[in-house]
Amino acid sequence: MALRKVVTIGDPILNKTSRKVEKFDDRLASLIDDMLETMYHDNGVGLAAVQVGILKRVVVIDIGEGPMELVNPEITKAEGEQISQEGCLSLPGKWANTKRPLKVSVKAQDRNGKWQVFTGEGLKAKAFCHELDHLDGVLFTSHIVEGETLHAANE
Repeated sequence: MALRKVVTIGDPILNKTSRKVEKFDDRLASLIDDMLETMYHDNGVGLAAVQVGILKRVVVIDIGEGPMELVNPEITKAEGEQISQEGCLSLPGKWANTKRPLKVSVKAQDRNGKWQVFTGEGLKAKAFCHELDHLDGVLFTSHIVEGETLHAANE
């Protein structure tokens, strides 16, 4: 495993759409392992491959319940609404209140290509939405509540 450099705002790769994963091999497993290590090192709860410069539909999430690996993820159901603070490893130290679904179901493959379904509420739902948005070149700033602005963590 190795730490990878997190791409930050201003890098055009963050606005690109990631490609579907077709090969489930050792390179994919290494990418997932590196992403997990990088996410934990940077105290994140999620990380998309595009954030480490790789345009593949791969996401890792851990909200304190253990790591989830999502390859080729798709939101299959979203309901309710929540407004809460959100930040991003690609916008270090910046936060804003965003509007996201309260409950989300996601279908994804694991590192071996096996399909699985995840459901989450609250922070987990927000993490699913946030990381899957990255795969389509969308940042959390697109979901800032009207009247809110991006601010530093210590404000």
